[in-house]
Amino acid sequence: MPRSEPVLRLLIVAGLLLTAWLAWTAWSGGSPAFCAEGAGCDLVQGSRWSRFLGLPIAAWGFALYAALAWTAWRPASRLARWRRLWRLAFLGLAISVYLTVAGLVAVQALCAWCLASLAIMLAIFVLVHRARPDAAPGTAWPTWWLGNGLLALGLLGMLQLSAMGLLERREEPRLRALAEHLAQSGAKFYGASWCPVCNEQKDAFGAAARHLPYVECSPQGRNGGVAFECLGAGVGGYPTWVIERQHYVEVLPPERLARLSGFDWEGAAQD
Repeated sequence: MPRSEPVLRLLIVAGLLLTAWLAWTAWSGGSPAFCAEGAGCDLVQGSRWSRFLGLPIAAWGFALYAALAWTAWRPASRLARWRRLWRLAFLGLAISVYLTVAGLVAVQALCAWCLASLAIMLAIFVLVHRARPDAAPGTAWPTWWLGNGLLALGLLGMLQLSAMGLLERREEPRLRALAEHLAQSGAKFYGASWCPVCNEQKDAFGAAARHLPYVECSPQGRNGGVAFECLGAGVGGYPTWVIERQHYVEVLPPERLARLSGFDWEGAAQD
């Protein structure tokens, strides 16, 4: 790919820099530039689709761009190099499209920086696809598409399972016991699926979060109405905990939730 080589390498470097920066801000707990609190970027970055197997999705994106860079700079035959570049770019594009759709459907928001990465990956894929050498798949295109399509579907399935919490580590017994105690004591945890800090509250319980007495206040998405149960409880912000008739509009660590609800946190550690 002599003519497109400089452009391809420039796009890969741009993707590396973008994902490295996004991964760093995610690890440091900051927010990307022009990403105000409550904006689409903030909502997407705080959603369950922003992490995979405990790592920021941007870190995985960086790894993918790094693999593209390794393939683009490493000496190899033209056909073998093209096949690897095409497959990596195709997988990256499929994942970027999936995450964009997930943000629109589940969070009802878009992240400008994620769209920038999508545009870079699309440009890389188009560039590589158009530079197909004569020895590349011809009559075997259906098999080529099928194989890579199944690989992409497998990766997307893992991303979806991760977002649903099905790939998380095993429940910690003490956190599960606290979550069940909160539910039995009548406490309520009001939140919204698109609320980043609500996800922070759930993440504090790990896999045991499914036992929390959670009430979804925005069943129709960010632009829909507020659930009647939340209106009746006087919920004015997310997350809201109601414990012993007291409202706490903040993320509460497990130790404080235990203290407020009368749970023996220290004793549970010895069980």
